[in-house]
Amino acid sequence: MAHIHNTAVVAEGAKIGENVAIGPFAVVHADVEIGDESVVGPHAVIYDGARIGRNVKVHQGAAVANIPQDLKFGGEPTRCYVGDNTTIREFVTVNRGTTATGETRLGANCLLMAYAHIGHDSAIGDHVILANAVQVGGHVEIDEWTIVGGSTPIHQFCKIGKHAMIGGGFRAVQDVPPFVTMGGEPLRFAGVNSIGLRRRGFTSDQILTLKTIYRYIYGSGYTLTDAKARIVEEFGDDDLAKETLDFLGRTTRGLAG
Repeated sequence: MAHIHNTAVVAEGAKIGENVAIGPFAVVHADVEIGDESVVGPHAVIYDGARIGRNVKVHQGAAVANIPQDLKFGGEPTRCYVGDNTTIREFVTVNRGTTATGETRLGANCLLMAYAHIGHDSAIGDHVILANAVQVGGHVEIDEWTIVGGSTPIHQFCKIGKHAMIGGGFRAVQDVPPFVTMGGEPLRFAGVNSIGLRRRGFTSDQILTLKTIYRYIYGSGYTLTDAKARIVEEFGDDDLAKETLDFLGRTTRGLAG
């Protein structure tokens, strides 16, 4: 049974799971699905196209699945997916997709702190943390276990690799590879994310491998082509090397730093 405040507006047709709580003055549109045990806070709005998982917390004033901020958008039906156990804090905005991909996707076990924004057609992996007022443009890809510091804008079409960490108050206008930390203006390589990786069970040998890989990329004077060749030569069968090389092969905006 759902617990819906008598001032909330829930459109006929919305699919509301078991033990969902919908707070005062919240609005839920008709083409919406909300999974069991989720909470929609006061004055939050869940728009058409939202597909919200289990145990999701949407705090007050947040807007999930509103139409894209894209002048080419013509009202076509698209989706916005939110994974299980994700928390969306106060006044966060998450736009649904356009016909380019048909969806915006936010993974499981994520934390979007207050005033963060996720643009249309973006894909956010599991266990991602976006601190207060992070602004993610359209078509951005952020892989799992990434942390982005407060007030950082991420340019449209950027890719951020898994286990990366970007400091607060900087700008990401190019792609950030996996396993690294970045900071400064303009954004630059600050080392391997050793502390975060240790917390997630990476061994000292794995971290040492990554430090060597990124020394070739950022600290050797090699061109990127030569750095990739050296990584293949030395670490060709290593999973971390393959992950890094795969990312380098997919980058479209050039590497930050």
